[in-house]
Amino acid sequence: MQHNLKTGGQLLVECLQAQSVARAFGVPGESYLAVLDALHDVPEIEMIGNRNEGGAAYMAAAHGKLTGTSGICFVTRGPGATNASIGVHTAMQDSTPMILFVGQVGTDMKGREAFQEIDYKAYFGSVAKWVTEIDDVDRIPEIMARAFATALSGRPGPVVIALPEDMLTSMTTASAGPKVKVAEAAPSVSALDGIREILSKAKRPLVIVGGGGWNDAGRAAFKWFVEANHLPVACAFRFQDILDNYSPSYIGDAGLGKTPAMQKALNEADVIFGANIRFGENTTDGFELFEVPDMAATLIHSHASDGELNKIYTADLPIHAGPNELFAALSDTVVDTPWAENTQAARAAFLESIKVPLQPGGVDMGEIIRFLQDDLPEDVILTNGAGNFTIWHNKFFLYGDKARLIGPQSGAMGYGLPAAIAAKAEYPDRMVVCIAGDGDFQMNCQELGSAMQHGIAPIVLIVNNGTYGTIRMHQERTYPERVSFTDIKNPDFVALAKAYDFQAELITETAQFADAFARAKRSKTGAVLELVVSAESLTPRATLSDLRAQGLAKQEG
Repeated sequence: MQHNLKTGGQLLVECLQAQSVARAFGVPGESYLAVLDALHDVPEIEMIGNRNEGGAAYMAAAHGKLTGTSGICFVTRGPGATNASIGVHTAMQDSTPMILFVGQVGTDMKGREAFQEIDYKAYFGSVAKWVTEIDDVDRIPEIMARAFATALSGRPGPVVIALPEDMLTSMTTASAGPKVKVAEAAPSVSALDGIREILSKAKRPLVIVGGGGWNDAGRAAFKWFVEANHLPVACAFRFQDILDNYSPSYIGDAGLGKTPAMQKALNEADVIFGANIRFGENTTDGFELFEVPDMAATLIHSHASDGELNKIYTADLPIHAGPNELFAALSDTVVDTPWAENTQAARAAFLESIKVPLQPGGVDMGEIIRFLQDDLPEDVILTNGAGNFTIWHNKFFLYGDKARLIGPQSGAMGYGLPAAIAAKAEYPDRMVVCIAGDGDFQMNCQELGSAMQHGIAPIVLIVNNGTYGTIRMHQERTYPERVSFTDIKNPDFVALAKAYDFQAELITETAQFADAFARAKRSKTGAVLELVVSAESLTPRATLSDLRAQGLAKQEG
């Protein structure tokens, strides 16, 4: 059996192949050289080399969010792991499958505070679904199978596996196991009957949809169910792409900055159907929108994980079921809908809410979004990090059936550019557009180098207002006329992008955008367009001066 000997690193890569992994992200490190050596012989797995472990982890998280398969990331021990932790936290809050492989000191060094040693179970314990460490080379297939099953099952999320150096160089005759198949929880007959009974008595029901684990069939079944029953649907924070925004059932997003029309729909609902959501802070306005733990409305709450049911709000009808299985089972459910006119009114109010007034300054982001709505292909992928700039394409862009929004639930700055690179790597023939703020972009702008090296060509729009807009907004409301630490002195973004071989242009007037965007689309090396917007245009409906005046009036009151 001597000829079957292989290193732990080779066995780990065999296990990746067995799980159909075709791409991984990471930064090389001496702590997992045996894995890198094994990957050298497996060109079927593309390694995207990153400039920072945070960018690598973001890419893996975005890959998982976009594809529904586990994003894979490799980083070295100590600083590599701590840099990557932001992506693990993001994947957890996004309910996104991801596996982070971290180099570790040899087992003979453990517990001595060896060079770059970290107790990963303690470090990642609260932000990952499972954290483990290989301590027996023969158990690598078992651990790998469990890791993929854990990342994909129930509420999807991140797994962290520590790789002691000696486990990767030790020899073994073990073989990779079969590809993991994950079962999705299906609803019981009584649960389906309960949904029909509650809806049959409802007068103003409202569906709030979100969460991870959806597939195309599940989204299609959900669309059929809500449209057949004329149900109004609000998407939870940054889950706008689950339901076609052109659907007569879609009434907007129940995230940050809810419109008066959305607040009205939420407050007046007598039945809330929380479809695969975890009732996060942004959806519930800091858990004040609904009384905790017993909301006034009748609550139907379905989730792929039973751990999310009754966690915050006590459900009148808790349903342990994945979204795809649940709505497939509801495919023949049609109830009387006395609320149809209410849904039509809520839809009309939503359409009215996405009309944007003219903005101050040379570049009007309202006009830019209207142009993109008409110009972008129906299967466009939009990505973003965090900041007030996200309001434009999170609130005023309509996502059709094939469009995707890849943005972080965690409010993590710097996510948008790595996410766009990961998306374009996976779908090179689809248009991928990252919309970033000037501060947000600089959190991971070095990943333009990863795109350049691997021939990945997204389009990046930098919304440059010279300030950390979200923080400035809160600052002006709370401490008006006392600006502190929120202004940004920026580099020459055009020169920076050109240094990474991207097509790049400066946009100072709205009228310049259409031609510049046409040139960006023709670029074979990707493009960066810097849009200089006024700091006065802090939110679509309130200028910086308005917010300052509100803050002063509050102080005087």
